[in-house]
Amino acid sequence: MKNIFKEILFIIFCAAFTAVLSVSCTKSAPEIKYGYIQLVLYQGKDGPQEYYSFFILPDDEDGIENLKELFLYHDREQLRWNIKSDEWQRFSQDGKDWIGTRSFTVREGELPRGLFRAVLVNKGGESVERSFTYDGSVRYPFPEIEISDGVYNVISQWPVNRLVCYDNAGNYLATVNLTLKTGAVSNLGLSSSAKTIALWAEDEANFCSAFTNVVPIH
Repeated sequence: MKNIFKEILFIIFCAAFTAVLSVSCTKSAPEIKYGYIQLVLYQGKDGPQEYYSFFILPDDEDGIENLKELFLYHDREQLRWNIKSDEWQRFSQDGKDWIGTRSFTVREGELPRGLFRAVLVNKGGESVERSFTYDGSVRYPFPEIEISDGVYNVISQWPVNRLVCYDNAGNYLATVNLTLKTGAVSNLGLSSSAKTIALWAEDEANFCSAFTNVVPIH
């Protein structure tokens, strides 16, 4: 009888101890340490299409794999975008992991400027919010690139121009900084695997860039 009583007391003690631990342990919210919004123009059938590239530097006690989804709100225009962990893009820079997307857009017209609100949620349901502002504008006409008879010609007023190279299957190969807006393709030092290129023009001071459609090299 005494043994049974001791077992009951032990079970009660364990249950009470577990309850205390549950109360004393608090969930930890993630952090948004830094982030940026960049306007990207892509060549569309009816003219340039605006997209936002939005990336954050997150932090979570249980690691980046514990993060669930990221929201971006523009409250004035009542817009909301969100991406889940299996959808966002991820890259590392200086040993730190960034997450985000380059595909936030609207169906018609220009993207709104001004104040944005980002919300990062982890798998435990904890969230953090941080505000971002983007007031940039497109200051230059959409750029163009042509290749004919082994000669490339770039028409661009943008401050920085680069060529983005792809193989026959559309896989990214390399990015080449352009010093001359026209010249022989053979002088660019491209890999023999490069079959198409696109022009990437950038206005770094204004957090704005433009991508043309790809054109065949040969």
